[in-house]
Amino acid sequence: MDYEDARRAVAAGATPEDAARELVAELTSDERLWLLDGDAPTWAGLRFLGEDGYHLAPFPAARVERVGIPGIAFSDGPRGAVVGNATAFPVTMARGATWDPDLEERVGEAIGRELRIAGADLTGAVCVNLLRHPAWGRAQETYGEDPFHVGELGAALTRGLQRHVMACVKHFACNSMENARFSVDIEVDDVALHEIYLPHFKRIVDEGVASVMSAYNSVNGEWAGQSHALLTDVLRDEWGFLGFVISDWIFGLRDAATSIHAGLDIEMPYRMVRQQHLADALERGDASWDDVDAAARRIVATLLRFDPVLTAPAPSPNVLCAPEHRDLAREVAGRSALLLRNEMVGDSPALPLAPGSRVAVVGRLADVVNLGDGGSSDVWDLDCVTVRAGLADVFDVTDDPAGADAAVVVVGCTYLDEGEYIGETDASLPAMFPAQDEPEVVARFEESIADLPTTVKPGRLDDRPRGFGTGGDRTSLRLSDEDVETIRQVAAVNDRTIVVIQAGSAIVMSEWVDDVAAVVQSWYGGSQAGPGLADVLTGVVNPSARLPFSVPADEADLPDFDRDATTFRYDRWHGWWHLRRTGRPAAFPFGFGLSYTTFAIADTAIEVVDDGPIVITGSVENTGGRSGADVVQVYADLPDVDAPDRLVGFARVEVEAGGRSPFRIEVARDRLATRDPDRNQWNAASGIHRLRVARDAADTASPVHELRL
Repeated sequence: MDYEDARRAVAAGATPEDAARELVAELTSDERLWLLDGDAPTWAGLRFLGEDGYHLAPFPAARVERVGIPGIAFSDGPRGAVVGNATAFPVTMARGATWDPDLEERVGEAIGRELRIAGADLTGAVCVNLLRHPAWGRAQETYGEDPFHVGELGAALTRGLQRHVMACVKHFACNSMENARFSVDIEVDDVALHEIYLPHFKRIVDEGVASVMSAYNSVNGEWAGQSHALLTDVLRDEWGFLGFVISDWIFGLRDAATSIHAGLDIEMPYRMVRQQHLADALERGDASWDDVDAAARRIVATLLRFDPVLTAPAPSPNVLCAPEHRDLAREVAGRSALLLRNEMVGDSPALPLAPGSRVAVVGRLADVVNLGDGGSSDVWDLDCVTVRAGLADVFDVTDDPAGADAAVVVVGCTYLDEGEYIGETDASLPAMFPAQDEPEVVARFEESIADLPTTVKPGRLDDRPRGFGTGGDRTSLRLSDEDVETIRQVAAVNDRTIVVIQAGSAIVMSEWVDDVAAVVQSWYGGSQAGPGLADVLTGVVNPSARLPFSVPADEADLPDFDRDATTFRYDRWHGWWHLRRTGRPAAFPFGFGLSYTTFAIADTAIEVVDDGPIVITGSVENTGGRSGADVVQVYADLPDVDAPDRLVGFARVEVEAGGRSPFRIEVARDRLATRDPDRNQWNAASGIHRLRVARDAADTASPVHELRL
């Protein structure tokens, strides 16, 4: 039997699992082991990686030519296809600020199309680790601090991607620190783990994601890439996950035998730890061929399950960076721009500005292509528009704030301040490398990269070192002294000063925010950052973004964060829950965002039918003079007064000026369940719950409905 026979068997009605079992039984021992790691040699692969290989070709694994198993071709993609010259979309956190799963699904579909053109069929685009603290270096790669919000956006991206490729959700689990990611042990109890740090992963597993990537860190004393508790007890036995698990890159597991027993299927991206040690472990009896075969079956069954997607014709190369993808990137850049402050200047608000106004555009990031992290999520887009260039299309742009109608000051962070950390690591890790590569594997690898499609390295990267960025976790949540001084100088000469912040998460602004008329967080806005921001500043797009995290008044208001920790405890209290518990009001609360119009929530009602979902209905009234969109949020106070509140539903509602639009939000009952640590199971919701229909987490004027379950 070969892979084509297995495909025909599935087409004839066999389950992918049964067809995979029959095919794997035909494989030799060497072929079964070959499935379990990357197809590339370690040292030759690392040299290729250091020569920008991450952007030149997908990473292959699990290919068995004799029987035609196609294996996988992996490329990253949180903000666009990493291989080739693709469209750079705004970073994931920016898209989280849209609170719009439909928009995110469209982004996923666009990224999926471009990945297929690049030759990839598996992507690590779905990064959903919680923002436990805004200093986390890779904050920009996730959607926010709340598990329900993150899960809904991640599920939407997965749906879009998997129309064209297989999606991989990462990093499983508790991976919310960057500098210490190779060494830190996260201590977390069963309640916090299941109620806070895992629900969004389960949501995406339930959506049908093909693959899960394990994390570097350890959880409760075991490396995540070889944690039986995570990869088997939770992921497969409790959640019923049918796909395959891959390791994070290079140092994703420490022991071959432990990892295969735990349920990690593919070591990525090289023939490294398992190639050196798994065969001997099997010979000694330290590892089991039953575990090897189970992993092999999961890989093959997933490929068969996704065969209709993976064998569909690839999109035309003309789709790469096509006008419709550029338009989508611009739409997302505008829809994600978050209006945090908009004071009156004279008899009008600071924003919006009339097209053609004389506008000073200053600040060290005003004319810089600032896409964010320079690590594994970087996108080599060749057509990126800076803020200054985008604003110059609609305003009379000047460098003189004193003589301008308004001044836009562009400040914030870059890849040097935050991002993926490739710096000093655990001193024991280099011992995991093999002494040398297998010559025949090197020959095949070099043949595979000898004639790659042309990829042009953007000129903006000429002054960067080769390899990944080294930003890591942030050391401060405040702007640099240089940025603050620029803001103060401009505000002193122009009353209509608008600060535009580029960053992956929260910026503490207490020392300067009262001196300026307006603040817009525009994130790392992708290739169309300038035009997207111009749409918002002119009012072509009415701001509708909402904060996907809390912005504190002071760093001291947040939980502890130690980027060099070797052990760290995660509990149920971070973000808006921590601020509420400690009585420290946020400078800008979770779910907050301004508009050029005003809204009111009215006519709310709650309905429970038998054992079905809880249904909240109502309407949003636009009480201002511009059409716009509001985000209705439903928060639940649980009967246990010691438990954190929960966001359990939300809806983005478009409303015409002066009009009303209805909303309907369904809350599944399992969103109110609580974890029983003694039985390692869930308790169904019971007792009196208070459901708040609100406009942000701190909305005290919101309607409250009591519900007895």
